[in-house]
Amino acid sequence: MEGPCHSREEEIMEIRSLRRIISAYLNYSDAALADVKRYERSFKKLSSSHKALLPHLPSKYQSLRRCISINANFILNMIQAFDPPVDMSLDADFDEHSNTEMIGNGQLTASDLKRNAESENCSETEQSTCHDDSYCSEAIPSSNTCANSSPSLNVPLVDVDKVRCIIRNIVRDWALEGKKEREECYKPILEELQRLFPDRSADSPPHCLVPGAGLGRLALEISCLGFLSQGNEFSYYMMICSSFILNYTEAVGQWTIYPWIHSNCNSLSDEDQLRPVQIPDIHLASAGITEGFSMCAGDFVEVYGDARQEGTWDAVVTCFFIDTAHNVAEYIKIIAKILKPGGVWINLGPLLYHFAESYGPDEMSLELSLDDVKKVSFHYGFELEMEKTVATTYTSNPRSMMQVKYNAAFWTMRKRRTEA
Repeated sequence: MEGPCHSREEEIMEIRSLRRIISAYLNYSDAALADVKRYERSFKKLSSSHKALLPHLPSKYQSLRRCISINANFILNMIQAFDPPVDMSLDADFDEHSNTEMIGNGQLTASDLKRNAESENCSETEQSTCHDDSYCSEAIPSSNTCANSSPSLNVPLVDVDKVRCIIRNIVRDWALEGKKEREECYKPILEELQRLFPDRSADSPPHCLVPGAGLGRLALEISCLGFLSQGNEFSYYMMICSSFILNYTEAVGQWTIYPWIHSNCNSLSDEDQLRPVQIPDIHLASAGITEGFSMCAGDFVEVYGDARQEGTWDAVVTCFFIDTAHNVAEYIKIIAKILKPGGVWINLGPLLYHFAESYGPDEMSLELSLDDVKKVSFHYGFELEMEKTVATTYTSNPRSMMQVKYNAAFWTMRKRRTEA
């Protein structure tokens, strides 16, 4: 579909944001190694007697360096495979021929990435994409990755923290170790979809949208049930990673990552902290993905608020999503609008409103109780068919001494076929 026109200023802002995200990924190694150096400085300050009690710590710090290097190699392969949905040279204020300026401003262009890859005799990767306002890509597994050295880019540490969060999300969606969380969150949704759509036709599959799709596993599992499934995700941190896993991996356990190395707190043992995780846990090419499975990048309100989306979806599935809104009432209004009459909305998640304490003077955060969320839903034509609570975690380290549990709301609502 064609999206709304964007001004050159908006395009440049998007390009700069994307460069910053890519820079955050590439700065992961330096930031993580800086943490290790901090650990070592603390160890050196110990008295001789205390050092003698903990002689293994220097070896642990060397192991952390090795783990960081392996994570960084995965990230670099991921970035090399990424095909930006915008022309990264459109920023007139950016001199793409000045490598010094690129590094100093924490900016990187697509051509820079390709030149880096070519310098290591790496062939360019290909990705099937349709370039509109939402950047949709057909998720067809293939593989073409390679490693090379990368420049050191300056980005805020908060950006690198987001990269660490992505690494934990990879475990939740694409590792065997994340199976428990997936069974807590995704399995009830999948079972509900099977109950509600028992007769799914391969010739005319029901259409299911998954806003806030993250790294894409739930949307993929829905596709494997015989739905025409589309995941929608706003975060390019997520989209870059999901695109790589969905389109550029060929084998089960093709990649090894170390997701728990970024904190020394609440570990039962060093072995737990340093344990590897293999991804993905399934063979994507033979997973049974329904034709038409796609991931769409873009703001949910902008992409699906379009009039052409009205009445086009049989089901909308939201998992840990509705509390990402500045205005949850707007989310609900759009979900109601895009569903066909009689269509279903399945939701699972808490109400941990993401902007409750971080919005600026020109922004907003509407933080409703669960009762008020349901009240708004009824106003927009929903009828409650099923409701219960599901206890679950989110990107939790299963071997950590600290576990955060959510009593997540789980419901099915149906859009009335006719207005009351």
